[in-house]
Amino acid sequence: MLLAIDTSTQQASIALYDRRPDPGRGRQLLAEQSWFSANRHTEELMPAISALLSLAGVTASDLTAVAVAIGPGSFTGLRVGLAAAKGLVLAQDLKLAGIPTLDVTAHPHQSQPVPVVAVAQAGRGRIYWAPYAHGPGGWGPQAPYALSTVIEMASTVVRPMAFAGELNETDQEALTRFAGRQRVILLSSALGLRRAGHLAELAAKRLDMGQEDDPAALSPIYLQQPNGSKTTP
Repeated sequence: MLLAIDTSTQQASIALYDRRPDPGRGRQLLAEQSWFSANRHTEELMPAISALLSLAGVTASDLTAVAVAIGPGSFTGLRVGLAAAKGLVLAQDLKLAGIPTLDVTAHPHQSQPVPVVAVAQAGRGRIYWAPYAHGPGGWGPQAPYALSTVIEMASTVVRPMAFAGELNETDQEALTRFAGRQRVILLSSALGLRRAGHLAELAAKRLDMGQEDDPAALSPIYLQQPNGSKTTP
């Protein structure tokens, strides 16, 4: 049983995923919860996990692995998620897999006929983003994760692209205005929601290949310092 935790931004999500193959249905997502957190991840996360376990009829002792989104994202949000994940892993000797946050956003959109730009809010009028497409190494980011304004992102759009993730109405209007309506495909908020179920699928694939992370070494991806200054990706 795998528990997936994503508190990268104010859009939080957790999920329970059964990695054991079921002869009738295969692997399955047992339960999932997504919610908007007004920077209250510390107070909300562990009660939400407890409620999710209860809803699925399992206990913490049934867990065999934990997946956690590692950013880019907010300093506090990432710290809370990683602390919870590492605490569970070390207390129960579980496997751990860290997955980049934007990879989770882009994961369900691999069938899009155009590149997909995954977006997460960074605060202070900025966003984290990266373009995804099928390349020589398979589906993945085609450029380093970036921290910029929506207008700066729009200046890089030279062909039709789909946009998924945390783009509010103001962001969408600015993107469409500066990139050109013919180049911008806005996926709906429900379709583009970053979900822990997708985090679980990505982590299960990594763990199946024996690619687990060392809790002592796993660290978040920060594109800015806690004081808001930009860092080199």
